[in-house]
Amino acid sequence: MADPITLAALQLGTDPAGTAATLDRILGHEPAIIASGAAVVVMPEALLGGYPKGEGFGTRLGYRLPEGRAAFAAYHAQAIDLDGPEVAALAALSARTSASIVIGVIERQGATLYCTALFFDPAAGLVAKHRKLMPTAAERLIWGLGDGSTLPVVDSRAGRLGAAICWENHMPLLRTAMYAKGVEIWCAPTVDDRDIWRSTMRHIAHEGRCFVVCACQVQPSPAALGLTRDGWPDDKPLIRGGSMIVGPLGDILAGPFEDDSGLVTATIDPGEIIRARYDFDVVGHYARPDIFELRVDDRARPGVAFTPGDDR
Repeated sequence: MADPITLAALQLGTDPAGTAATLDRILGHEPAIIASGAAVVVMPEALLGGYPKGEGFGTRLGYRLPEGRAAFAAYHAQAIDLDGPEVAALAALSARTSASIVIGVIERQGATLYCTALFFDPAAGLVAKHRKLMPTAAERLIWGLGDGSTLPVVDSRAGRLGAAICWENHMPLLRTAMYAKGVEIWCAPTVDDRDIWRSTMRHIAHEGRCFVVCACQVQPSPAALGLTRDGWPDDKPLIRGGSMIVGPLGDILAGPFEDDSGLVTATIDPGEIIRARYDFDVVGHYARPDIFELRVDDRARPGVAFTPGDDR
């Protein structure tokens, strides 16, 4: 039996006061992270920068309203830069807790925003990022699309970490690509709190024969936040949480945790992965490359690429 390892999901919501206040919320959980001895801590989608559930950004088909432009500018101001103080603070948190951290943020690059997962190593700080490949529905109004250059798998003392953000987890070809990269700890930052989402988490663990750590935001009702959301009951929570940890045969090890902030933990035996793959290795002995083939373009795809000229 391999040495036991503790995995954790930190269920937390973005502070209405903004990014600085949210960072303080995260740092406030440092004692709990240390006490848990967690080797990996996964935090929710868009935790820094926020997930503006129900905001329409003043958009109508064919035109935009001035108040929507103002709302986007305010949202853009709460996003983070990868060389900013928030990243430095998270790197320091990873070092102090000796935990690898995977966290959902809104990444700012010029005027464009990306829904991104950042990977922190206790010794090396920020080591990788994954930009959400396919923002869902109206998310496409406010977030750019990631490309194949940010599909990392990162070594940690718990195993190899990879991430898919929210409904990316429903993309079977993305899952196959990540399985082929050798993911052992599947990190799923999300804001999806539905029961069917929990079935997806169990399916991925069972399909990929990997551990899944799902971290979901938790947000109170619009009335509690002083918001108005058309079509949403004032007394219904915007996001109820549901963070959970699943084993490589699809068994729930911890959670789902609802309606509060806090740490969800499970102590695992990494050796379970090989035992689980004995009869099903989806990209190994259970694959049929003579029939099916997946090609992945992992090149960066910038909107503008300059070719250096000669000195003539």
